[in-house]
Amino acid sequence: MSAPDHSDRRAAAAAPGQRRTDTRFGLPAATALVVGSIIGTGVFALPSALAPYGPIALVAFVAVTVGALALAVVFGRLSERVPGSGGPYVYAREAFGEFAGFLTAWSYWITAWAGNAAIAVAWVGYVEVFVNKGHHTWASITIALAGLWLPAAVNLTGVRNIGAFQVVTTVLKFLPLGFMATAGLLFVKSGNFGAFNASGGSALGAVSAAGAIALFSYIGLETASVAAGRVRDPKRNVPRATVYGTLACAAIYLLGTLAVFGTVPHAQLTGSTAPFTDAFNTIAGGTWAGNLVAAAAIVSGLGALNGWTLICAEMPLAAARDGLFPSAFAKARGQGQVPVFGIVSATLLASLLTVVSYTQFTKVFTEIVLLSVLTAVIPYLVSAAAQLLWLVQHGRAELDRRRLARDVTVTALALVFSYWSIQGSGYQTVYYGLFTILVGIPVYIWLKRERSGNGTAPAAPSGPGTADPALPAHTSAPAPVAHPARTAHPVGLPTIILRALRPRHQH
Repeated sequence: MSAPDHSDRRAAAAAPGQRRTDTRFGLPAATALVVGSIIGTGVFALPSALAPYGPIALVAFVAVTVGALALAVVFGRLSERVPGSGGPYVYAREAFGEFAGFLTAWSYWITAWAGNAAIAVAWVGYVEVFVNKGHHTWASITIALAGLWLPAAVNLTGVRNIGAFQVVTTVLKFLPLGFMATAGLLFVKSGNFGAFNASGGSALGAVSAAGAIALFSYIGLETASVAAGRVRDPKRNVPRATVYGTLACAAIYLLGTLAVFGTVPHAQLTGSTAPFTDAFNTIAGGTWAGNLVAAAAIVSGLGALNGWTLICAEMPLAAARDGLFPSAFAKARGQGQVPVFGIVSATLLASLLTVVSYTQFTKVFTEIVLLSVLTAVIPYLVSAAAQLLWLVQHGRAELDRRRLARDVTVTALALVFSYWSIQGSGYQTVYYGLFTILVGIPVYIWLKRERSGNGTAPAAPSGPGTADPALPAHTSAPAPVAHPARTAHPVGLPTIILRALRPRHQH
């Protein structure tokens, strides 16, 4: 059974007669959380990564958008049934048990730091508009490492008041994308698109390969469900925020990519490291407009890396306090209770991946993107499977026939889309990705042995002040939300999750 949330009682007792302020996300803030998490620096390099496939990549982008919207609906439905924070990790653990929860958390953690490496590589392309214009390898690596460690340093200081910086970076990333998705369409020329299928292979193969790359643009659509326990009226607002945020990003992505394809000649686009800069230079003439876009992309990239660096540390922090990640991730130091190990380890791994990619891979951004997409799709697939399992077991009893048919169709589409994304990643990516994920199995065995050897379960944190791993660095953690008991789980899963994720500190 679920225990009552005593923190709310203590807060009420501490301030008798005073009206409590609800600091949880409303619908606009939750939608902004989704949009801000989806849009990073990677989108600024995406047209170049898709260019080798030709305009058929836009067909793939449309297919990916449909699949992403199906996933958004699935996450919305899951958040209605499991309204607490945790997202894919919580859904997997509830539906399939502790091991599935661990593998989902492990895979999502890999996505976070591998995605940081991809963001850093895309960020380098725009820094090199101003410096290292010859793209010398070790100079590019140095710039990428600076881009990774500067946000890490900010996170290590435990700085609280970075909200204004995050807002500025969000606005700056929208300006060039929004302009290109609207006014940029007026400058499209059909001769710039090149051959419809420039890959040299089959149309289906080109769509699958381009789709796997395009999916990187939508990683982060699950953010509102991850932070569902921090959203006001989550059963209503989380599904809407997830779908609205995904739709807003889809419109900008599709129209912006179309405009870049139509304004930059295909031969130039395939070799570009800053495609939006090239597009703006073509439209405006000269270099001043492109330089403004590059500057905006640089600031946007630092903001994205700052937020995702926090997630790299906070997500395993929650799993560690639930006994499903090494205990080192659960330790926080200093007055600000900074998860130093999580920040440093994730940044080191991202740095290592960046160096290896620059020295071993021919297409650095594309290779890292495919790896991070694969590790992201695993939690997406497991979440869709968890929803389908519930629909099969309980759908007829709890939903009307029309709603059941619609939910089964959407969930099946999300599941098929996840499998398709894995298939489109390519054999080499699946090999590296699967190996990286399966490395987690010895870690899980070690964790189980450690727990059984001590004869005790992992201690669940209690009391206020622990940062919610789903919240971005600029967000103040609100009071935890108590959820009703689930009689089907006598171990008190909602209580375990609530205690594991209850904030102990704010940044």
